[in-house]
Amino acid sequence: MKIGIDLGGSHIAIGVVDSNGKILEKVEKRIILKEKSNIKKVIEEYIFEKVEGFKKQYKITEMGIAIPGTIKDGIVVKSVNLGLKNYDIVKNIQSKIELPIHIRNDAKCAAIAENNYGALKSYNRSIFLTLGTGIGGAVIIQNQLLDTGNLPGCEFGHMIIEKNGKSCNCGKKGCWEKYASMKAFKDSLREILQLDEKTSGKELLEILRKNNKDSKNYVQINKLIEQYTTYLSIGISNLVNVFEPEAVGIGGSFVYYEEIFLEKLKRKIIEDKLLFNERKEMIIQTAILDNDSGIIGATL
Repeated sequence: MKIGIDLGGSHIAIGVVDSNGKILEKVEKRIILKEKSNIKKVIEEYIFEKVEGFKKQYKITEMGIAIPGTIKDGIVVKSVNLGLKNYDIVKNIQSKIELPIHIRNDAKCAAIAENNYGALKSYNRSIFLTLGTGIGGAVIIQNQLLDTGNLPGCEFGHMIIEKNGKSCNCGKKGCWEKYASMKAFKDSLREILQLDEKTSGKELLEILRKNNKDSKNYVQINKLIEQYTTYLSIGISNLVNVFEPEAVGIGGSFVYYEEIFLEKLKRKIIEDKLLFNERKEMIIQTAILDNDSGIIGATL
C-alpha cells in the first residue's frame, strides 16, 4: 500500500492507495484563510497525525506528495497559492515519518493518474487541467508527460489573458487563473450571494441547481456563469491551438460542477470559432477519478 497526499491551495487530502490505483480510505481538510499565515505547521501536523493513523492500519511502503507550484530536486521552489518558497517539505516530514517520500507538481500527478486509469487513457495526445484554487496543467504525448527540462513548466494558469488585469499571487497581472479557476468563480458567487468563505462548494452547487427565474439573484448568477465560461473557453482554446490534443481532461473541484459548465464550455469553443483548426466537436472530459486524481497520481 502507498499513501498519496494531495495538497491544494485550499485543501489537504490524504489517501491509502492499493496497487490497482484504488483508494481504500481517505481523509480531507479544508485550509481556511487564517491558517495560511502558519501554513507549514498546518500541513505538517495534519500529515503527521493522519499518516501515523494509516500506518497502524495498513502496511505502507512509500508515500507521494502532489503539490501546486514549481518542484525541483524534491524542494518546493515556489507555490504561490500556498505562499510557500524554497520549502523542503520532504526533509521536514521524513524527520517523523520513516518512509520513502516522492514529490511532484499536483497537476502532473493528476494527469498521470487520469492517463493511466481515467478519462485520458484512450488518447495518445492530451492536455489535463486542474481547476481549483488556481489552474495547473500538463501535456501528455504518447503516454509521457511533456519534458520541459529542469523546471516542470505547463503553468497554464499564469498565461496572461487580460493586459493589466487582476493582480495574481505570482506577481503578474491578468493571469488566467484569476478569471477561470474555481476559486475565482466561487468567490464571485459568494460575493453576489453575500456569503463568506465558510460556505462550502457543495452548498454553492445546491444554490446553482435551484437557480431559476424566480430566484432573487437569477440575472447576476447567469451573467457570472456566462462570464466564467467565456474566460475558461479562451484559455482552453489557446492551449488547443498550440498543442492540438485529441482530448482535454479537467480535474479539480470543477468536476463537481460539470452539470453547470461542461456542455456550455464545449459549445462556446465551437460556436464562437475560437479554434485555429476547425473541429466539429471539442472532446473535453471531466476526470473519471473525480477530485482524487491527485492522491492516486502522487503514488505513481
